[in-house]
Amino acid sequence: MLNYGLIGCGMMGQEHIRNIALVDGVQVAAVFDPDAGMRNAAAALVPEAEISEDLAALVERPGLDALVIASPNHLHARQIAGIAEQRPLPLLVEKPLFTDQADAALIERFITDYPAPVWVAMEYRYMPPIARLVADAAVATGGVKMLTIREHRFPFLPKVGDWNRFNRNTGGTLVEKCCHFFDLMRLILADEPVRITASGSQAVNHLDESYGGRTPDIWDSAYVIVEFKRGARAMLELCMFADGSKFQEEICAVGPAGKIEVQVPGPKRFWPEGEPDPVARITVSPRMSGRRWIEDLPVDPQLLDAGDHNGATYFEHLRFAEVVRGRVRPEVSLRDGERAVAMGLAAQDSVETGQAVELGWPQ
Repeated sequence: MLNYGLIGCGMMGQEHIRNIALVDGVQVAAVFDPDAGMRNAAAALVPEAEISEDLAALVERPGLDALVIASPNHLHARQIAGIAEQRPLPLLVEKPLFTDQADAALIERFITDYPAPVWVAMEYRYMPPIARLVADAAVATGGVKMLTIREHRFPFLPKVGDWNRFNRNTGGTLVEKCCHFFDLMRLILADEPVRITASGSQAVNHLDESYGGRTPDIWDSAYVIVEFKRGARAMLELCMFADGSKFQEEICAVGPAGKIEVQVPGPKRFWPEGEPDPVARITVSPRMSGRRWIEDLPVDPQLLDAGDHNGATYFEHLRFAEVVRGRVRPEVSLRDGERAVAMGLAAQDSVETGQAVELGWPQ
């Protein structure tokens, strides 16, 4: 039995608890959260776990095999640094890996020096329809030249202390929400970005809210265009006031041989009552033959009930357990997590300056 310590048991932390419970041979043995309400919620889900309000004590707890970090975004870098000094266990770290360019050097040292495996939690890779597109895109398209990712969804949900209403805590919407999509762009295209141009704003959401006399500054809509080294282009379209959409994510890849696209419903708990449950769909459209085919991709209802990511968190944990057992390497590396954040920060900068941002990474 693998014993995990969970750091942060808010909405995403509780999703991790529910999905870990579905994985054979793994259990949450200890939980840390500074908020009493979140500790109580975790205790209701895993009554056998040790519940702590002291992070250092949790990290030192005997018998732990790995840690899962699901705390607010702006705490990740600091908590990783503390764990590295105290007890460098295998980690699964929620996205984003960090939120502030000032932490980039710390993360770079962590990438170089941390002695245990680290997996950055990019759940969108593991949604079954998106995983299918990733696997089939090169053949279906003859090599992807254009990639479009659209997310039309509900606004940011309430969080403890309202931390997700302000850019200083989240890194900005194009980091907090969209690092998933920048990660998918790099994965699908198997290439590195060289230039990012973006336009975004806070158009509708949270404008009538106030916290300690401050109005939220988190954006709710954006377009981002990313140019890649080998000539492909990718575009992100984000709208967070499109609650009524049947499909939350739609991804389309096109190349000289054809097009492949997937449509993914949003979280089950937001589906309208009385309507048939939406099912993810994949469509392949060859360029010349006209023999388009469409396939529904249903997900086990138990997995839909366990979280908001179309079953992805469960599949992620199946693989992470194999990393902890020493059988495989992490599929989503620290470098993947770092570059996804860097792309988000560049997109945020492009919106603020009105200029394209060049990315000068080693290729």
